[in-house]
Amino acid sequence: MKQLFDEVSAACSKITTRAYSSSFSIGIYCLDKSMHDPIYSIYGYVRFADEIVDTFHDYNKTELLHEFKAETLKAIERKISVNPILNSFQFVVNKYNIEPELIETFLQSMETDLNKTVHSNSSYEQYILGSAEVVGLMCLRVFTKNDDALYQKLKLPAQKLGAAFQKINFLRDLKNDYESLGRLYFPGIDFNEFSENEKKKIETEIENDFNEAYNGIRLLPKNARLGVYVAYVYYTSLFKKIRSIPSTKILMERVRISNSKKIHLLLTSYFRHSLSLL
Repeated sequence: MKQLFDEVSAACSKITTRAYSSSFSIGIYCLDKSMHDPIYSIYGYVRFADEIVDTFHDYNKTELLHEFKAETLKAIERKISVNPILNSFQFVVNKYNIEPELIETFLQSMETDLNKTVHSNSSYEQYILGSAEVVGLMCLRVFTKNDDALYQKLKLPAQKLGAAFQKINFLRDLKNDYESLGRLYFPGIDFNEFSENEKKKIETEIENDFNEAYNGIRLLPKNARLGVYVAYVYYTSLFKKIRSIPSTKILMERVRISNSKKIHLLLTSYFRHSLSLL
């Protein structure tokens, strides 16, 4: 039965999400149950593309990514794929009318990672749009359930939230991105001379993104709001920790939030949401 295959496909996306990100898994768990599989499917898809460009160093990454893109388009058109990750993703794309340009923009950013190691202001903004903002918009299509008016109203805050998450990831992973992948995402930054002023400038960008994003979170449908808020709270906590660390230390270690702290943040978020204190 095709239904069984679809269920197996969704399960593969769920396993992928839980294996790669405990933080997003917690956020997804706090969404309405009807949204679990669609968001797992989106995360599983973008994670596989990211793995191609970030970790498959012993293989022809360009060829693999081009094949992945071609198979994505075929899956969406045919409404089926023998690749379970693509099969679960195409189902969500077709059900929630996710725009082809969002997927194309995402894949363009993944392709950028194959060759580009230093960014200008324009390529940096374009990369964040493709790698993070459009992923937020894919999820927003699920959260708004084909209510286009609500989607358009929340579009900018969703993009800002994705941008904030990505910039925090860039700061957190500065050492690994540079030493392992040879990448510097922030324009005009010299890894060996990363100053406090440069760090504070980036932090101001993130703070502004978060401020715009928060207003959108409050307007999300109730069945989506808690899950997105939990992710927001986790990342703001990570951001506070990063802000407290000198620029020289950011270059030496990857900042983390402990599991006990994550549980505390989850419980706090739940009570604030339950008491309508967002």
